[in-house]
Amino acid sequence: MDLGLTGKWALVGGASKGLGLGCARALAAEGVNVVMVARGAEVLQAAAAEVQAQAASGAQAIAVAADITTEAGRDAVFAVRRDFDIVVTNAGGPPPGDFRNWDRDAWIRALDANMLTPIELIKATVDGMAARGFGRIVNITSGAVKAPIDVLGLSNGARSGLTGFVAGAARSGIAAKGVTINNLLPGAFDTDRLRTTMAAGAKKAGADPETVADKRRQTIPARRFGTAEEFGAICAFLCSAQAGYITGQNVLADGGAFPGTM
Repeated sequence: MDLGLTGKWALVGGASKGLGLGCARALAAEGVNVVMVARGAEVLQAAAAEVQAQAASGAQAIAVAADITTEAGRDAVFAVRRDFDIVVTNAGGPPPGDFRNWDRDAWIRALDANMLTPIELIKATVDGMAARGFGRIVNITSGAVKAPIDVLGLSNGARSGLTGFVAGAARSGIAAKGVTINNLLPGAFDTDRLRTTMAAGAKKAGADPETVADKRRQTIPARRFGTAEEFGAICAFLCSAQAGYITGQNVLADGGAFPGTM
């Protein structure tokens, strides 16, 4: 299927590894020019070179080493390019822990990274998308929005706030101008983030990390963790011309782990 994205420009956050890199790869393979953002310059440059080598239709992969959760970081991105057709918001989740130990500063950091940064990126790009008649915004959030994980309270709270904001913003006047905003909710994908979370859970329970990982796999009907490649493919479809009638949705990719009907 031709997703109708050749020549478009995308901004992808957290793109040096994991799910962000999976999204960058999938978009570049569709001929999308990708501006890849992450904090670690060396790893990001290597990832961008890889994406560039696999890109279709002469698409570019441009690395911007910056902390997109800060105003200075966002300024650095927009100094490279101002207008985007696609924005994939993604920032590392806050650390796991016990809510009793989180002070106000910890909550502000979580909100800045996982709620306010996506909102700022939406504000900065959505009107240009509407003026051009095409736009796709995909926020990588978490399956914990639907099924909270106790040690991820900072993430649960901040990402749920973003979910509420998107529910209203996606249904405003921009929907009639070809702009969609959706949230993509990963369940257990084989990433550094998952390994960190499981290690914290194992430490809390006094268990072996691999035993915890095996037990986690058994709770997933697919009996495995997801891959960054399949996550990227879902993201690319949500950005496609064919997905123009999907907006304001929370798309859960979790191998069937969530037991609810909605």
